[in-house]
Amino acid sequence: MAMNLQELFDRNSIIELSFYNFRNAITAAYFADKELRVQRVNDNFRSFFPVLGNVTDAYFPDVLKQLNVDEKYIQSFEHDLEDSGRVLIPVIPITTGGEERIFSLLSTRTQDDNFSYLNGVQGQFIDRTREHELRMEHERLLEEKARDRESIKAKSQQLEDLANRLAKYLSPQVYDSIFSGNRDANESFARKNLTIFFSDIAQFTEISDGMEPERLAFVINTYLSEMSEIAIQYGGTIDKFIGDAVLVFFGDPETEGDANDAIKCVRMALRMRERVAELQGLWESKGVSKPLRVRMGINTGFCTVGNFGSEQRLDYTVLGSPVNLAARLQGVAELDKILISESTYLLIRDVAECVHAGEMTPKGFTRPIVTYQLDGLKSGHDAEGGAQKLTRTGQHVQVSIPDRRNIRQAIAELKRIQEEFEEQEDVLSS
Repeated sequence: MAMNLQELFDRNSIIELSFYNFRNAITAAYFADKELRVQRVNDNFRSFFPVLGNVTDAYFPDVLKQLNVDEKYIQSFEHDLEDSGRVLIPVIPITTGGEERIFSLLSTRTQDDNFSYLNGVQGQFIDRTREHELRMEHERLLEEKARDRESIKAKSQQLEDLANRLAKYLSPQVYDSIFSGNRDANESFARKNLTIFFSDIAQFTEISDGMEPERLAFVINTYLSEMSEIAIQYGGTIDKFIGDAVLVFFGDPETEGDANDAIKCVRMALRMRERVAELQGLWESKGVSKPLRVRMGINTGFCTVGNFGSEQRLDYTVLGSPVNLAARLQGVAELDKILISESTYLLIRDVAECVHAGEMTPKGFTRPIVTYQLDGLKSGHDAEGGAQKLTRTGQHVQVSIPDRRNIRQAIAELKRIQEEFEEQEDVLSS
C-alpha cells in the first residue's frame, strides 16, 4: 500500500515549515493557496503594511486593492500568473503611513507532489524606495547636466557672437592680444617708436552733402572696408576712423623693427592710393559724380600707446606730437599725394622713391619740419609686401595685372571667388 505523506503530517506545521525561509526575510513575504487566499505573511509584511491588519484567507488581489495599488498592476499580476505562473512587476507605488514608497512584486506558483496544500503562490514585496530615489536623483542630475551643457553652449555662442562683434571695433592685433590673455585692459602705458599714418578724403563734406543716405553709406563703407583690409594685410594697427579719416600705426602691439615698420607703412599707403583709383569706377557706377581724392601723411616718432579713457569706456590709441604731425602732413599734402616726415624718410629711403618737398612749420610746432613726397618704391622693391592686384568688394571684382607673371594667380583667385558665389547661391536657393 502506498504511503500518503500528507496524511502523516499536520497541515499547518508543513505550511509553517515551508514558509520558514521567508519568516525572517527583509522583504514583505506572503504565501497564498491555489485560489490566491493568503495563508501566511511574515513580520515585515505586517510592518510594511500595518493598514491591512489580519489578511489570513483574504483574496490577494483584494489585498492589493486595499493597498490602493493601481488597477493596471493588479490586472498585470493576475494575467502574468495565469499565463506563465510567474509575476515580476518592477515598480509599484504604494502609499503607507502617509508616505509613498516604491516596491517590486515578485510572485511564482509553487508545486509539491506530496503536499497538495503547498500548491499555491509564494511572493514578496521588495522595498525599492531608496534605490528609486537614487535613480531619480541620478536622472535629475543628468537632466541638470544636460541643461547646464545647453546653457554653457548658449553662453559660449553669446560670447563668440560678442567677440565677433568686438572684432569689428578692435584692430586684429589688439583683439588677438586681448582675447589670448596677453594684454590687460588696465596694464600700464608704453612709450614706443611708431610710424603713424593719417589719411582723409578731400572735400568729402561737399561730396556727401548731395548724396542720398544709402549711397553715402555705400561709398564710405566701401572706402573704409577696403582701407581696413589693406591696413590689416600690411600688418598695421587700425587706431580709429574719424568720419572719413583713417588713423593707422605700425610698431605696436607687434613690431619688426623701426625700419621694417616704416617700410610696411609706406607700402600700405601706396596700395591704398592705388586701390582708391581702382574703386573710382565702382563709385561712379553707383552715381558718385565727383571722384574721391585722398591726402595722406606719414610720420615716425616716439608716442605713448595704451588704453585711454574712463572706467566706463577705454580706447586703445596713440598720443603724442608724432601723431599730430602725421595729421598736419596729411592736411597739407596735395590731392592723391603722400607726404612724409624726414624721420620716416630716413628709414625708407633705400626702398622708396621720394622727392624733397621743402620745409614747413605745422601749427603747434616751433621748429620747421623737413618733408618729402612719397612717389613709389624703387625698382626691385615694388613687388615686395604682398600687394594684391586682384581685389574684391562684396560681389564686385576688379582685376589689375601690370605684370603677366601674376596672371595664373589671378585666374586661380577668380575661380575661387566663382565657387564661393555658387555656394552662396545654393544656400539661398535651399
